[in-house]
Amino acid sequence: MSTLETNAIGKYSTNNVSIDDALNLKSYTTAQRNALTSVAGDMIYNSDDSKVQVHNGSAWGNLGAIDPFSVEYLVIAGGGGGNNSGAGAGGYRSNVSGENSGGGASAETSMTLGGDINYTITVGAGGGGGITGSDSQFQGVVSYGGGKGASTFSEGHIGGSGSGGGHVGGGGTRDGMFGVPNQGHKGGQKTGDAGPFVGAGGGGAGAVGANGTGSGSLGGAGVSSSITGSSVARAGGGSTYTAAVVDGGGNGSNNGTANTGGGGGNGRSGGSGVVILRYATADATISVGAGLTSSSATDGSDTVVTFTAGTGTVSFA
Repeated sequence: MSTLETNAIGKYSTNNVSIDDALNLKSYTTAQRNALTSVAGDMIYNSDDSKVQVHNGSAWGNLGAIDPFSVEYLVIAGGGGGNNSGAGAGGYRSNVSGENSGGGASAETSMTLGGDINYTITVGAGGGGGITGSDSQFQGVVSYGGGKGASTFSEGHIGGSGSGGGHVGGGGTRDGMFGVPNQGHKGGQKTGDAGPFVGAGGGGAGAVGANGTGSGSLGGAGVSSSITGSSVARAGGGSTYTAAVVDGGGNGSNNGTANTGGGGGNGRSGGSGVVILRYATADATISVGAGLTSSSATDGSDTVVTFTAGTGTVSFA
């Protein structure tokens, strides 16, 4: 229970309340603040940010800063690098109303941000050949890198989306591996055949990778989003030994497409990830810190900011 301590209470000449000494609020680090069970009206001093902060019932904001506002996000991790099989696409998470996240999940819940607070953004790189993609994140929303392609005679690898199974020769099978729930799908299964000696397709954010055949196989489909104002499909799985590519995924001749999180085709690199934010222009102005590569555009009454590389912080005023 809280305790009020005072040396004396004196009568004042008007109806106002006065305090002779400075009012000292309880001090918390950001981590300590986030661990509190907070309700609207709670007030603390943040020793990390050197700010007085108030909780509005859903988010912390600096005293005197802009009102909390809603933001839509799309966070895609880097695609995995292909090996003998197609690699998995980077994990796909979105809270855009009416759209989907990866792995068949619906859009995530709405997000409210406060003004004058630093929020960390990381854009994951695509993995080189046979290397898992790197994670992307925004404000606690983490998308996991796509699973690296399998080598010959090996099972696929888990990732945001999983990679396909590797080639096994004249008999037997090698399974693709699963994607992270609500982020991506499983890679395809490879059954032994006479050749060519390549594995199955990598999983995509929107569909499982195709099972391996004698002529190669396609990666799984990605997911489309109109967060920028135009519909774009991203985070397709890597394909093997085929001229076709799927929603940013690569094939045996092409890397995954940059800033789609597409998985790499056999022996090829995955595409880098992306973080996209959308919010009402009248609500806030963004400041982008060093270390991030970004561009900003308007779509109707909204601002859309696309982050294509790096890690750093952003704030709003």
